[in-house]
Amino acid sequence: MRWDNLGESPAALFGTDVVSRTFDTPEFRGITFHEVRARSIVNRVPGASRMPFEWTVNPYRGCSHACVYCFARKTHSYLDLDTGQDFDSQIVVKVNAPELLRRELAGRRWRGDHIAMGTNVDCYQRAEGRYGLMPGIITALRDHANPFSILTKGTLILRDLALLQQASEVTDVGISVSVGFLDRELWRTVEPGTPAPERRLDVVRTLTAHGIPCGVLMAPVIPFLGDSPDQLRATVRAIAEAGAGSVTPLVLHLRPGAREWFMAWLGQHHPHLVRRYETMYGDGAYAPKWYQRRITRQVHEFAAEYGIGPSRPGLARRIPPTDAGPEATGPGSPGAPRGEGPDSPAEPTQLTLL
Repeated sequence: MRWDNLGESPAALFGTDVVSRTFDTPEFRGITFHEVRARSIVNRVPGASRMPFEWTVNPYRGCSHACVYCFARKTHSYLDLDTGQDFDSQIVVKVNAPELLRRELAGRRWRGDHIAMGTNVDCYQRAEGRYGLMPGIITALRDHANPFSILTKGTLILRDLALLQQASEVTDVGISVSVGFLDRELWRTVEPGTPAPERRLDVVRTLTAHGIPCGVLMAPVIPFLGDSPDQLRATVRAIAEAGAGSVTPLVLHLRPGAREWFMAWLGQHHPHLVRRYETMYGDGAYAPKWYQRRITRQVHEFAAEYGIGPSRPGLARRIPPTDAGPEATGPGSPGAPRGEGPDSPAEPTQLTLL
């Protein structure tokens, strides 16, 4: 296993003191945790990615949420692990993340830039229930009044509600919860390790009730399975009823690593759709722009109907528009509407997440 490649940068970020633990308990059965001591924790985002933030913190690699479409699956191949079952069950834990972050924030060179979390794998996945890294991370950010954002599907974030409130009093805190659809049958098969969609909306409701603004990343919108007008309307309505301040749609995209795993799932659960997906995604990882714009327009219309809108520029939870490049990632906001030409009506811009 190439542990020297566990970090986001080319340089080795970990030593050789790797401890692997497998727990035979119901909540962790079949999962192996690889405990490592990171050499750095604040990662610079490559400039070519054109993301709206420069820095990320990722205390985990791999994710027990087991979302079959997860774009981060490819990163496990850098460790000589497969992007399928290994990504779901071989979790790298940077056990010294809180203390390392505190030291890096106190460094002379650190300028207090925004730090995004949850942009690779979920920092509130099940492993967090055992290792409890996020309280120390949020505390360090609070103590340094350092702005940050979190994107999550995990209800465990409510454990840290008091810390989030304290941090929001001294710095810019942006929270975004990912809810792409309400269909329980689809959820059970495509996101088997995540809390149910309605439980995630309870997170939005609770955070908002406690004075922490929360947006929803409506992701992914899955073609032919979760994209009918009735489905989109129902999801947006539930998001609005939960008190979300914004909703930002994101159509499914299939990059290498995730593509193979998702297509295998599709062949098993919805074989009649395989050909349609091969056609729709035949030109690359992204659905055709006309389809992305249609979904975005419909979601924005429903959002306006229910009194919420897309994420607004200036909030910590942002996603750059598609024309920022296919490498773009992060929680966020759409760009200004644009049309096909000088005489075309303005159209909503579909967003991308890595």
